[in-house]
Amino acid sequence: MNKDIKESFHKTKIAGSIAAGALDEVTKIVKPGITTNEIDKLCYEYINDHGAYSAPLLYRGFPKSCCTSVNHVVCHGIPSNKVLKDGDILNVDVTALKDGWHGDTSRMFEIGNVSIKAKKLIETTYKSMMKAIKILKEDIYLGDIGSTIQKYVEANGCSVVQDFCGHGIGQSFHLEPNILHYGKKGTGEKIKAGMIFTIEPMINLGKYETKVLSDGWTAVTRDKTLSAQFEHTVGITKDGYEIFTESKILN
Repeated sequence: MNKDIKESFHKTKIAGSIAAGALDEVTKIVKPGITTNEIDKLCYEYINDHGAYSAPLLYRGFPKSCCTSVNHVVCHGIPSNKVLKDGDILNVDVTALKDGWHGDTSRMFEIGNVSIKAKKLIETTYKSMMKAIKILKEDIYLGDIGSTIQKYVEANGCSVVQDFCGHGIGQSFHLEPNILHYGKKGTGEKIKAGMIFTIEPMINLGKYETKVLSDGWTAVTRDKTLSAQFEHTVGITKDGYEIFTESKILN
């Protein structure tokens, strides 16, 4: 691994570990009765206390430090005074910017006692991401990632959101290439060692179609069925991959 790649991996891992640490802290407070604003405040303070900046804050005008997407919200939910209730499912998406490098990750949280269907959706979403990560190495195709996710998700009776995707990341928040979570094996560009990107499948219990609400950010399922998402930032090596955003308490 050349010096530049080694440095980019090292700095992304530092940022990624801060982002993952913020989600580990959310695990300690998330329960029925708290608001998504309280989660936002915790993430902002944790990331700030670790010498980093919450990259979503004011990014393209986004008003908060993290995204909180509840139930049928697919992504980009804006933290508010909304109180979480028993049975809700929640995605929290955080990105830390540290020394000029970004680490981006999201995780699902179960609020109190959630339905069996919701548990299955969350499990399917997580497994689809990890199955895609485990095939990563130099010279596979971007389409292999999407194909792996789509086949697994659809075999489990769910659907893959097509309006949003993963992305390259580094000294900028969003870079090429786009990482689609659906597609055909053997298509798209070849992955090369040194690439850093996110894999962040958004999976719906119902149909895959989404719409964005009037706030210009919050994306929801058109059929109002539940949606789930997980996200890791990963780097490609000659013979595999490195995950930069692993939890310290869940792995």
